[in-house]
Order: sequence, then C-alpha cells, then structure tokens
Amino acid sequence: MKASKRFSENSKKVDPDKIFKLKEAVELIKQEGPVKFDASVDIAFSLGVDAKQSEQMVRGTVSLPHGTGKTVKIVVFAKEADAKAATEAGADFVGFEDLLDKVGKGWVDFDVVIATPETMREVGKLGKVLGPKGLMPSPKAGTVTKDVAKTVKDVQAGRVEFKMDKAANVHAQAGKVSFSADQLSDNINTLVQAVLRAKPISSKGQYLKNLSVSSSMGPGIKLDLKEFSL
Repeated sequence: MKASKRFSENSKKVDPDKIFKLKEAVELIKQEGPVKFDASVDIAFSLGVDAKQSEQMVRGTVSLPHGTGKTVKIVVFAKEADAKAATEAGADFVGFEDLLDKVGKGWVDFDVVIATPETMREVGKLGKVLGPKGLMPSPKAGTVTKDVAKTVKDVQAGRVEFKMDKAANVHAQAGKVSFSADQLSDNINTLVQAVLRAKPISSKGQYLKNLSVSSSMGPGIKLDLKEFSL
C-alpha cells in the first residue's frame, strides 16, 4: 500500500535510526499533522520470550491514570443480584440466556466481556465466537469476577488488557493525541511498568527488546529502554 501524504510528512520528522526519550517521542506525536478524528496513541513491545512456551505467555491488565479516551461497550454475563449490580454500574448489555443466544448467533458489537464464575460453564461454549476476537473472559485478565460492578467501573475508567501475540509482541492503546503530553507520558510509563512486572519467571536473557510509540496515523518512534526500569 502507498503511504498517505500525511503519513509521509509525519515520517520525515522521525529519524528511524534514532532512539528517543519518552518526553521527546510524545512531543513529536503531538506535533503531527491534524486529522479529522482524535487519533489513538499506541505502544508496541517486542519481547525476548519464547512465544511457543505457555509458561512464558505475557498478559495482564492495568488501569491507566488518565484512561484511554475510548468509549468502551461492555457486556456482562450475570444473574439476579450480580446482573442488577452490573446494570447499575453502567454496563451496556447485561444478561444470561438472552445474551448467550445473541452472541452465539454471531453478535460481537462490543469491546469487553465480563462474566461471573457461575456463568462461565455456558459462556465458555461461546469460544468459537469470542475467542477469535480476543473477547473471551478469563480470570487472568480479571474479566471473570465475583465483583462485576467494580470491574465494570474499572474498565470504564481506563483499564487496559494486554496480551502477547504469537510473535512475542504486545500492542496496547495508551490514550489519544488530544491528551496532554504529561497525560500521555503517565499512561505510557504505567503500561510499560505493567508489562515489565508481567515478565515470566522462566524468561532468560533480555526481556524487553524494543519499544515504540505511534499515533494511529503516524510512524513508530523508538523509545530509550534505559528510561524504564522497575
């Protein structure tokens, strides 16, 4: 695909061989040419783990101090009192049998799925629909929970789930270009620290190999790894 004029212009501002401090990278993103929408700011990690080893899977959740700037549609599988609590907390779709039937028929117009432990036997049967979209709730991701109200509020406030792909990379949203430089820096640093804490015990050698940030319409900007440490 041919790069857009805007992408080409933004790329000229970034030396692909240079390593930038976080503050410099955020300022470059803020200086990119305007677009007709509030572009996302994304962060990409390249990890030195063996993606074929299940015990070296890197995943987790983290609450960003300034949220993601994204409106999230939340589905909650729950019954009775839990369903009422999820509704009161602001979940977009709450139910059990009716939702099982609707999702089972292929409906996936939502961003996050939360379920109570008692519903997972049936929700697990939706794996063919939810799995390929990365929407299947799990205890490790904090989306199988007895406290659905708290989880709904956490997700609305900017809780982000990250999960390593088959190439040992992690991608996550760190906010919007409209955020202030300080807000973006805070969010990015919070995400990096969460991924560092998620390092598998069995991982050997260099864990964090490369790290870059970008807007959804801009080039990747490599970050100085020395700036981040636990």
